[in-house]
Amino acid sequence: MPERRAVVVGAGIGGLTAAVALHRRGWHVTVRERAPEPPTTGAGIGLAPNALRALDAIGVDAAYAAGSHVPETMGIRRADGRWLTRSGTAAMAARYGRPPIAVPRPALTAALAAALPPKTIRYGAEVTGVEDTEGRPTVRTEDGPCGPVDLVVAADGIHSPLRRAYFPAHPGLHYVGETAWRALVDAPDLRIPSMSETWGRGERFGITPLSDGRFYLYATAIVPAGGRSSDHRAELRRRFGSWHDPIPALLDRVDRLDPEDVLRNDLYDLAAPLPRLHHGRVAWLGDAAHAMAPNLGQGGCQAIEDAVILARLLPAGDRGDEGDTGEGAGSVPAALAAYTAARRDRTDAVRVRARRVGRLGALRNPLAAAVRDLAIRATPDRLALRGMDDLFNGFRLPA
Repeated sequence: MPERRAVVVGAGIGGLTAAVALHRRGWHVTVRERAPEPPTTGAGIGLAPNALRALDAIGVDAAYAAGSHVPETMGIRRADGRWLTRSGTAAMAARYGRPPIAVPRPALTAALAAALPPKTIRYGAEVTGVEDTEGRPTVRTEDGPCGPVDLVVAADGIHSPLRRAYFPAHPGLHYVGETAWRALVDAPDLRIPSMSETWGRGERFGITPLSDGRFYLYATAIVPAGGRSSDHRAELRRRFGSWHDPIPALLDRVDRLDPEDVLRNDLYDLAAPLPRLHHGRVAWLGDAAHAMAPNLGQGGCQAIEDAVILARLLPAGDRGDEGDTGEGAGSVPAALAAYTAARRDRTDAVRVRARRVGRLGALRNPLAAAVRDLAIRATPDRLALRGMDDLFNGFRLPA
């Protein structure tokens, strides 16, 4: 019997997770990625318990693929090093079934790609548009058309051309007011046991031990959009070199990196929710659907949730005798409407929450920052952990 066919636009974490999930459902999947090759450098990604459960549902063991090191504690500090809040990852594992882990993005994308049949992913194959052909879309690429197909998954990133094409009246992206620097460093001798984010006045610095023993560093500052510096390493040293240990020692390791290994990006989220996450047989996921600030560490996690739930709601890949020619119950369009219903409100709530947390962390007024710090310190750690329940326990597979 013929297989249902899908094209996934974008080979990021959300797109590859969707490809694996659809492949597990029996679909024939092709991934089109405009980048010329898989990423070999880049930042880390935190996988919270909700994302790990979603990956479990499609048989992907992120810890096996990218290492399983878990920091002892995680929390928020002041620029002088004093902890404002701190939770043990053992307590998180007890509450949520497993602790969060952080992995290098290239390792996770490689693990997802390895779960797909050979030649599923086409690099250097930019999608230039999607056309509707007798109820089924055809994907246009620089190499020629692909289709008609049963489904197009738009995982084409924060600047999604397909989002702009299908939702031209949407206001698009919103600059959250901060830029971010990111880098990966080796520092096993520093023996840093904690995942932490330090809040200053309008500036933050994050330290995340990765599953492979390296450290993912990130920093943010309130600056106008579009700014640049001649040397990102020197800029980080100027802004954060006087902060608490081990930040200066980690910046020493950043100084040893090649300049291009320190990434700088302005931070954007979606200005407003999309009216829906699908149109006909096209579905949006991840940053293309609900770009959010990274303040909760949930951008990639929500993309993984999107992909797994989308595949779960779709009919199996074997067409059977009906050929999926209708639009009623059990059809691809009906499944995509159910996907919007399942995902739109949850992802938008996370987007809004991430924006609010970012505003709190980026306070510059000394009095406002002091009141913020006192309020965080006054909140018992167990209550702070309970406040993550809706995020970490929010993933549910549809029946």
